Amino acid sequence: MSERSKFLESITRENAAVVLVDHQVGLLSGVRDIPVGELKHNVVALAQAATVLGIPLVVTTTAADSMWGPTAPELAHVLPPGQKIIDRSTVNAWHDGRVREAIEATGRQKLIFAGVSLEVCAALPAISATAAGFDAYVAVDASGTFSQTKREAGLLRMQQAGIIVSDYATLMVEALADNASPESGAVYAALDMPFAVLVGQISAAHHV
Repeated sequence: MSERSKFLESITRENAAVVLVDHQVGLLSGVRDIPVGELKHNVVALAQAATVLGIPLVVTTTAADSMWGPTAPELAHVLPPGQKIIDRSTVNAWHDGRVREAIEATGRQKLIFAGVSLEVCAALPAISATAAGFDAYVAVDASGTFSQTKREAGLLRMQQAGIIVSDYATLMVEALADNASPESGAVYAALDMPFAVLVGQISAAHHV
């Protein structure tokens, strides 16, 4: 597949996997480019919507028992039953064989990454996945980092590497594909977008 054509292919529930890297309490405490509450909301919504759509998750932490602490409880609470969280020591999650094997085992070509920090935990494995022949996406609003400069540098590096940058809701709605799908209500509920709730309320009022 040419570099151009990967940018034009749609995310679907059959071709995508979601990789969540290091949404840990210690790292979240340092996030400065997005309100931490908003970041938690977004990554929880991403995980929930992916689960509704049957999109597999790969979840990893770094030094959970020492430096960076456990996965944020809000996220841990919504992970599918039996979801394994792979704790590792490598800076780049792709360099841990267990993480790489878990991603490869999904059989999916399009990998949606989100991580804390954006320019390391999301960007580095996305770059490595791109080098390995996968199509890498990063949900920037389900990721966070420690300064605006780091955010801007991370976004530039990802774009230079051919990574597709998007947001959590767009990627999941793209995978939903059809609002007539039986899962659509559950997907939108999982995404929990304030404007969508407002639209639904207005629609309901008109049908009273």
